[in-house]
Amino acid sequence: YLKHKSTPVEIEHHLEMGRKLLAAGQLAEALSHYHSAVEGDSKNYLTYYKRAAVFLAMGKSKSALPDLSQAIQLKPDFLAARLQRGNILLKQGNTEEAREDFLAVLNRSPDHEEAHDQLHKADDLELLQEEAHEAHHRGDYITTVQVLEKVIELSPWDPESRELRAECYIRLGDPRKAIMDLTPATRLRADNRAAFLKLSQLHYSLGEHHDSLSQVRECLKLDQDDKECFSHYKQVKKLSKQLDSAEELISEQRYQEAIEKYESVMRTEPNVAFYTNKAKERICFCLMKSAEEAVDICSEAHQREPQNIHVLRDRAEAYILQQEYEKAVEDYQEAREFDQENQELREGLERAQKLLKQSRKRDYYKILGVSRSANKQEIIKAYRKLAQQWHPDNFQSEADKKEAEKKFIDIASAKEVLTDPEMRQKFDSGEDPLDPENQQGGGGGREWPFGFNPFEGGNFHFKFHRH
Repeated sequence: YLKHKSTPVEIEHHLEMGRKLLAAGQLAEALSHYHSAVEGDSKNYLTYYKRAAVFLAMGKSKSALPDLSQAIQLKPDFLAARLQRGNILLKQGNTEEAREDFLAVLNRSPDHEEAHDQLHKADDLELLQEEAHEAHHRGDYITTVQVLEKVIELSPWDPESRELRAECYIRLGDPRKAIMDLTPATRLRADNRAAFLKLSQLHYSLGEHHDSLSQVRECLKLDQDDKECFSHYKQVKKLSKQLDSAEELISEQRYQEAIEKYESVMRTEPNVAFYTNKAKERICFCLMKSAEEAVDICSEAHQREPQNIHVLRDRAEAYILQQEYEKAVEDYQEAREFDQENQELREGLERAQKLLKQSRKRDYYKILGVSRSANKQEIIKAYRKLAQQWHPDNFQSEADKKEAEKKFIDIASAKEVLTDPEMRQKFDSGEDPLDPENQQGGGGGREWPFGFNPFEGGNFHFKFHRH
């Protein structure tokens, strides 16, 4: 059984089809015709050259090289192929071999302009490469990065310079930029397990566990027995699974289990701050959410046993987590009616009252967003701006109107206190002159500093006069 030998007509057909498809931008289809042409006539230097052109158009410079070398071997004075090969070698950072090709072109054609230019580029690149390595050797990473910028411009297909720059970025504390260099580097080498592992570790350190997992998997695809990649893979997989299932539990409102899952996250990875911070943030969220649950459960228990002080105490604590201090105070007071002597209840009540008082304290400077040293003009200016912004007429929904009213009252109170020297002095010494508790004769409940409520007429509008 003899392999079918292509006839010159068939080869001509493949070349013609290849040319048409290449012109139409259908690269993969063009490539298969050039494969057939090369198989049919493995002695034709031009066919190799044309296939190399398709590889280059597809961005596969590595595959183009052997074809160009084959073309040069078949026809040593084929200058276009020499030049093309030299250009690829230069872009791969291979200055020595690139230089040989450009010199070979100039040897046959001394006035070849492009070969002259490229030869200069090869010399420049070599000097820059040396400069970068010297700076790196000195530990001057900033200079190394600056020089490598120029190196990579001349040799974008050289994985080594990108890996070196990534290493500098890591040392300079910029893992994001390192990732941007290592990502193309993985594609520029046939077996780049080291870069995949490094990428995975960088994503891991930034808390991007899904990306970390997919990069370390790329390493294992190349070699499933790679020890370093495998042990990192096990760690990332375990952590990633815990994080995903913790979020899953939160979405199912299983807060207690989610807290336990996040506690195991902190045990799995105690050394990367991101994961501990994330775990604490989410545990805090779960506690807040479980406080809502706790209030419901405690309320049900309270209905069953109205005099159970433990239930009242627990509900008070849940209210504190939700910053509902008044309700917490009420629960502690009720519990104390059933047990006057209980030390824990007395302390709990004091704590709840203190929190309630703190929550009611208004910082008039903060409300107006002015410094403690602000003068009267600055205070009035800040007041006008905020009063316009928070006027309830600017808001549509009931809830927004209510919120605005509250803000508006605070803004007006702040202006009243801070523009009155006597009141401001009192406030600066730590008491709130508008707090009913501080007013002798108990003239409490003066919500409106001006003695009228501007919202009562419904369509009342402020006019701001410039004095």
